[in-house]
Amino acid sequence: MGAAGGAGIPAPEGRKPVRPPVRPSGLLDVLGMASVVLDTEGRIVLWSPQAEELFGYRASEALGQFAARIMVHEQHVDLVVKLFADVMDTGQGWAGAFPVRRKDGSTRLVEFRNMRLLDDQGDIYALGLAVDQSTVRQLEQDVALSSRMVSQSPIGLAVLDTDLRYVSVNPALERINGVPAAEQIGRTMGEVLPQVDVGAVEAAALRVLETGRPVVDQQVAGLTPADPDEEHAWTISLYRLEDSLAHVLGVAVSVVDVTEQHRAAVETEAARRRLALVADASARIGTTLDLERTARELADVAVPELADIAAVDLLESVVQGRRSTLGPTEPATIRALAVEADRAPDALAAADPPGQVTRYAPDRLVTECVRTGSPILVPQVGAEVLPRIARTPEAAELLARAGVHSYLAVPLIARGEVLGALDLKRTRNPLPFDEDDLLLARELASRAAVQIDNARWYQNARDTALTLQRSLLPSHPPVTGGLEVASRYQPAGSTAEVGGDWFDVIPLDGGKTALVVGDVMGSGINAAATMGRLRTATNTLASLDLDPARLLEHLDRITESLDSSIATCVYAVHDPRLRQCRIANAGHLPPARLRAGRPPELLDLPAGAPLGVGGVAFSTTTVDLEPGDRLVLYTDGLVETRQHPLDERLNALLALLDGPDRTLEEVCDLLLRTLHQPDNSDDVALLIARVQTEEQRAAGQ
Repeated sequence: MGAAGGAGIPAPEGRKPVRPPVRPSGLLDVLGMASVVLDTEGRIVLWSPQAEELFGYRASEALGQFAARIMVHEQHVDLVVKLFADVMDTGQGWAGAFPVRRKDGSTRLVEFRNMRLLDDQGDIYALGLAVDQSTVRQLEQDVALSSRMVSQSPIGLAVLDTDLRYVSVNPALERINGVPAAEQIGRTMGEVLPQVDVGAVEAAALRVLETGRPVVDQQVAGLTPADPDEEHAWTISLYRLEDSLAHVLGVAVSVVDVTEQHRAAVETEAARRRLALVADASARIGTTLDLERTARELADVAVPELADIAAVDLLESVVQGRRSTLGPTEPATIRALAVEADRAPDALAAADPPGQVTRYAPDRLVTECVRTGSPILVPQVGAEVLPRIARTPEAAELLARAGVHSYLAVPLIARGEVLGALDLKRTRNPLPFDEDDLLLARELASRAAVQIDNARWYQNARDTALTLQRSLLPSHPPVTGGLEVASRYQPAGSTAEVGGDWFDVIPLDGGKTALVVGDVMGSGINAAATMGRLRTATNTLASLDLDPARLLEHLDRITESLDSSIATCVYAVHDPRLRQCRIANAGHLPPARLRAGRPPELLDLPAGAPLGVGGVAFSTTTVDLEPGDRLVLYTDGLVETRQHPLDERLNALLALLDGPDRTLEEVCDLLLRTLHQPDNSDDVALLIARVQTEEQRAAGQ
């Protein structure tokens, strides 16, 4: 009846309440303990159900019988009688194993506990408690084995009660936790190990208590008193404990230290991430030959995987194409190319903005890095180091406010030359830079430096070619020979070299004006040089007042002699007295004509063959050009793209020209802004001429 529990039993006045019964243990049920009571003559007066099972006699068969007669073999009767007399006479109990004869005639070795009883009448009885010895031995072996395994196991073992408090802890877990077993008993895991996040483990233990389903190898990591300076990792398994009556006793816990495997896994994951970052850098850095973009790509790769703030800086002498050697007392003149930060506004404000050229004192770490060509690693940045990282005291204060705690600078070296430095800082990432980070940063810097160097030399070469090309293009007056003229030259996008596009406005005798737009196929300095030679030839031939078709024939022969060069060209001569324009075309896109009250149109000209093909005749077409009319000449870079058909782009050109009346300068800007794509790999030459009215010519406009 006590197994169910319940309210406390009332106690006599003045005494503490009696604790209510608790659930029974199943151990006695496992033992199957039998109870037998004998009177002073040795007759059986009480016989339990367990005795029926153990000895084979029903109570009706055993009660009133002499115990020795039905339970003991004849050869042991005298001994049993003596032992019985000793218990009854002296009152001292006897314990031991004794062979008992069962009803079926078999013999069973039984473990006895015998003792004398006294009732309230003064009568004496003998109580015998009996258990099958094989059952007792098996239980003893199980307990001994369990005890020895628990105490000697290298695995940490513990039992938690249903409140998840330690009930028992083995020596291995004492060593793992670094807390004596006595100090763990009665406490929870969180109380014993406050620096280990055990919330998930305790939640799993509650589920195990509720469902009975075990949890195997749940990982947890943290610091313990056994090793407070190094993080350890463990796998924890949980099993519900029940007695033979299926009462839940608590949770068995096994703890295996897997720190080495955990560290190996962490290192493997770090190595995988480093390889992935290097692979990402290979794909993302150097997608163009633009210097600033290449620097931004390097900074973008470094943040936030490697650093919270990354800056890419180049020596100004390197940007200008000169080698730089710094002495130990010389400052470094540095151009900031790119800065990237992961939610660090103060650190971003402390950095030099891209494009700014700044002098860094000789004692600054970035100066030391570019001077020596060696990396600078400061795992823990203290207040005394920040002034050597920042350019100014104000910047040092911003870095301190941002929480910069670790610093790394690696040189950008390509073809044996120090170009600049990759400057890295950590604020949000709590880990300091280490040797692995240094190796990764050097790998990124090494790969990026080659791309940056390529972009630098390309940009220098491109600037040279562009300077040459611009020097070859004319500087014409806004009004000449009765024409108001506007022009533009737009280099290709930064991903390509300069091309060979050109235009020219050539005054001729009799108030006439030659308008020329051409395009040498190819790019770079060679194309620009060829363009210059053709422009010079065109100017010379134009002074002879040749028919446009004849002039193109001469240019064709000249082009043939220029190392197989090919060029397209449209040549027009405006005669204000005849109000006409004679035009010849050599494989070029047709000019557009705008007339008042009419939609813009592309002139219907014979296409002709490009210059340099040879042996092809050219023809001259005469078109009317009245005062106020406009003629638009352009190269294919204005309208051609890889994504759209040419007809569609030419229609877009005409649609723009059909807009409201604008100045020629405004029209040039509109066409370039709208039609010339930023990533276009071709340059553009654009020339627009408007015929002046008599009044304008008279006014000298």
